[in-house]
Order: sequence, then C-alpha cells, then structure tokens
Amino acid sequence: MSNRSTGAEDVRWDLTHLYEDETALRQDLTALYDAATRFSETWWGRIADLKASQLQKAITEYEQLQERSGRAMTYAYLHWATATHDPARGALLQYVRETCTKIGKVLLFFSLEWGKVDDKQAELLMKEDTLAGYRHFLECERLFKDHTLSEPEEQVLAEAQVTGRSAWMRYFTETTSRMRFTLRGEELSQEHILAKLHGQDRELRKEAAESFTEGLSSKEHTLTFIFNTILADKAAIDRMRRLPHWLRARNLSNEISDETSEALIASVVSRYDLVARFYHLKSRILDLSPLYDYDRYAPVGDSEFYYSWDKAKQITLEGYGEFHPLLGQIADRFFEEKWIDAPVKEGKQGGAFSHGAVPGVHPYVLLNYTGRARDVQTLAHELGHGVHQFLSREQGYLQASTPLTTAETASVFGEMLIFQRLLAEELDPHNVLALLISKIGDTMATVFRQIAMNRFEVEIHSARREHGELSADAFAEYWISTQSAMFGDSVTLTDNYRRWWSYIPHFLHTPGYVYAYAFGELLVLALYARYLESPDAFPDQYVELMRAGGSDWPHELVGHMGVDLQDPVFWHQGLDAIEKLIERAEAVYTECQQASS
Repeated sequence: MSNRSTGAEDVRWDLTHLYEDETALRQDLTALYDAATRFSETWWGRIADLKASQLQKAITEYEQLQERSGRAMTYAYLHWATATHDPARGALLQYVRETCTKIGKVLLFFSLEWGKVDDKQAELLMKEDTLAGYRHFLECERLFKDHTLSEPEEQVLAEAQVTGRSAWMRYFTETTSRMRFTLRGEELSQEHILAKLHGQDRELRKEAAESFTEGLSSKEHTLTFIFNTILADKAAIDRMRRLPHWLRARNLSNEISDETSEALIASVVSRYDLVARFYHLKSRILDLSPLYDYDRYAPVGDSEFYYSWDKAKQITLEGYGEFHPLLGQIADRFFEEKWIDAPVKEGKQGGAFSHGAVPGVHPYVLLNYTGRARDVQTLAHELGHGVHQFLSREQGYLQASTPLTTAETASVFGEMLIFQRLLAEELDPHNVLALLISKIGDTMATVFRQIAMNRFEVEIHSARREHGELSADAFAEYWISTQSAMFGDSVTLTDNYRRWWSYIPHFLHTPGYVYAYAFGELLVLALYARYLESPDAFPDQYVELMRAGGSDWPHELVGHMGVDLQDPVFWHQGLDAIEKLIERAEAVYTECQQASS
C-alpha cells in the first residue's frame, strides 16, 4: 500500500492565508514586539486598579497582540511540520519561538497582575456586562493564581522553555519523523510500517512489529534520554509552582477537578473486563489463539478494501452534511480552499492533527493518508476538530479554544457519524460484523488504552521523582505491566511490544493528555444517545455547543445538552454503551456462524 496512489498526493495546504512569505512574517514580529512594548508601558502595574471599562480596553488590546503571536507560531510550526528534516524550516521555527517568547515575556505581567487582584474585586469585575465576552478567560486565568511565581521568575521560566522542553520536543519529533523501518527489503516511514499492523497477512504483521521494534531499539538511548529529561523538567516546574501532584496542572488546564478525573479513570479501570471480552471475541472470529499484540488491529473481513481520497472526501462530507448542512458546508471548505495537507512524504510529521490557528484565519488539518479504512475515520476525526475550531472562532482568540477534555468531543462525534452511516447502509451481517469490530477496536484504543497509558504516566512520573533517571528497561517494565493489566489474558504481549512506549508523543508534549481521549469518547456516547432520542432538535443544539468554544466551564456547556459530567454514574453509562456494542457484535457473530453451518 505504501506505493499505491491515493489521489491525495497533491492535497497540500496553502499557508499564504497566514503570511505571504517569511519576510512578511519577520516584519510582523518586529512590529508586534514594538506594539507589545507599548502595551506594557501603558498598562504595567495598573491592572489591579482598573475599572471594568478600562480592563475591557486593556484585555481587547492584549487579545489582539496574543492573536498576532499565535498567527506567527502557527505559520512557523505548520511550515516545519511538513518537512521536519529541512534545516531552514527548523531554524525559522526556532526563531519564531524565541521571538514569541520574548514578546510573551513583555506581556506576562497582564495575567500575573490579574491573578493578584483581590478575590472579591475580581468577582465584581467579572460580573460586569462590559467584560461578558472575556468572563471565562478571566476565570481560568485565576485558576493558577496560587501556582504562579514572581514576574522575573516567570520570565526566566518562559525563556528557559525555548532551549528546554520545547527544544527537546522538536528533537523528538525530528528524530521519529526521520526514522525508517526495513520490511521485506523496503524502507518505510512510521505511518506505513504501522499501517501493516492493520493488514490480513499475519506473518507480515509480525514482521512489521519486529521491524518497528528494531527501529525503536536503534534509537533507544536517544528516546530514553529525551523522556527522562522532559520528566525531570516537569517535576522541577511542578515543584516550583507548588503543585501537589503531577496531574494537577493538566486538570486545571482541562478545567475539571481532581475528583472528576479520578472518577473517570477509576470507572474505566473497573471495566477492564470489557477489553478482555472484546479481544476474546476477536480471537474467536479470527481463529487465532493466542492473539498477540501485533494481531490487535487485524481486520475482520476483506482487508484489501481501499478508499481513494475522493471516496473518503465523499463519505465524510455526506456524513457531516446529513447531520447538519452547516457542518457539511464548513467541512467542504477544508477541501476546496486548501486547508488540508494529506500525503505521506519524506520528513513530514507523523500522525494527524487539526491546528486551530487563530480566529482571523481558519484551522488547518494535517494527515498522512494511505487509503486505509482507518484513514477515513481519521479524516472524519480531524475534520470534527476543524469544524469545531472554525465555529468557535466567534468567541475570539482568548475563548475560542476548549480544554482538552471537551476538545475531543467534535472529533469523536464526527467519527461516530461516519461509523453509524456506514453501519446503517450495510445489510450483509459479515460486513456489519467487520464494521462493529473495527469500531469497537477503535473504542478500546480511545478509552481503555488511553487510560492504561495514563496508568503508565503515573508510574513513570512517580518513579522519576522518587528514584531519579530511569533506564529503558524500567520504562519497559512500567509499560508492559500497565498494558498487561488492561488486556488480562486476552492478548499475549511479546518482548517486542516492551519498547513501544518510546514513540508516543503525547507523553512528552502534553503530560496527562491521554485521559482526555477517554473523556471525549464516553461523552460522545452520551451525546449520541441524546441525538437518537431527539434527532430533529439535537443537531442545532450541537452546533451551538461547538460555537461556544471555551466560553464556559465544560460541565456547564454540556449540561445544556442534558449531560452531567460531575456525576460519577455518567462514566458508567458510557461504559455500558460500549458493552452493548460488544453484545451486538457477539450476536452478529453468532448469526454469521449459524448462517455458515
């Protein structure tokens, strides 16, 4: 499949929507620094004494400056992401990071001074109609007021990040993007070697897993060192900020309590039995015993079915448009106006993402499209993010983005729309079974595997802080033990799988991120149930939820949809929905067996 044409080879994004060229970018950054300096000269030392109208004027100007900085960073990052091996692009990214950090240091006083405003005074200000458009941003800025340092100390930390954590993340991405894996005489990228794990040929899956492990092992020292360095960096920052545990910063950023994240994690762990039940079923369907780690993504049914880029586009746009015409119209713009970069190419960052960019422009989607059925789901997923980011622009730069917990809502919901559409159109029970197994497999990865990875994070953050630098074998032990707890006796984990912690970027660029995937999946299961109950009214309510962006607390926004995130029972409702999917797959499998006998 690696050499097969998909039709996506020339689907490249147009970054001139951000800047015409590098010269325009550099000129804007020079002007931006001067504007930030003037802002500081006007407002520094005054925030605590401002009236609502004055604060509104200051925050509006602050937002404009932050958006210009975000625009520059977006261009530099996206320009680099499609050619991480290009030194010139890497140099430009570093220049923009350093310059934006310099600008950020000038603007830093604003959030620090706002955090020091007396609680009663702050409450009164946030109730003023004049500040209604910034209320939630102001609330969230105060979440960290007990964990901020002095202005000079914060400036030092900001400066250090450029050559610290940010630099290590860039090094990790460039290292993994450049890695090539030898399989049957062919040199494959990470995207293509992992795609082989979704094929029907078991021997090829096994060889692909061995090749991937060999490639990771060749970079074992580098990847282990990067992990240790970033873990130590986070431990130091958490200590300086007086954060009680490694996940508190992420929970604050996600705008949820420690209790809510703990309830989610505990609920998922308590239903690890569903993982074993699913993989035992898949083992019977595939007639494979034992089921090895490289068999987890083996397809049920015809593995050779292939989706051209045009077909994937058609499926996705029809699914979005049938749910709500506005979503279809917005999604179509991503294709027609060059907001997507789709082909696999040398040096391109692996995986997929949707970058919200800034409200004054539009989101951009990066894919590595190979024509698999899974790639169609990925397209639907990232366009869900993109449509959400496009609609939330109405909230302005400071309130457009959602916390990670609700950021996954639209993406997972988009996947669900495409899945349910394909399922409804399929009459052959064997094909229905294939669709169900594929979807449940993705759910296993989104909910249970992500929580198992959270358990891995708990272990490595705790061990790094208590015992110092960890060896590659120590990381492997924590990885395999937390993965084994999830799979139970349903999947046999090989020695090769012990190294597969080392390529996952989420552990590094956003520590604590992974539970947000489970949060989003279980939330979507609840929302989709609401949709089935009220198919006429729900789509408009959903669009309004997307428009709201990050303008209120997550539990308040989804509360309008009839979902109570603060009720621990809620998570079990989502898990029960997963169990019902497994039950349906079991019933369809029995039907197929009876038809064959």
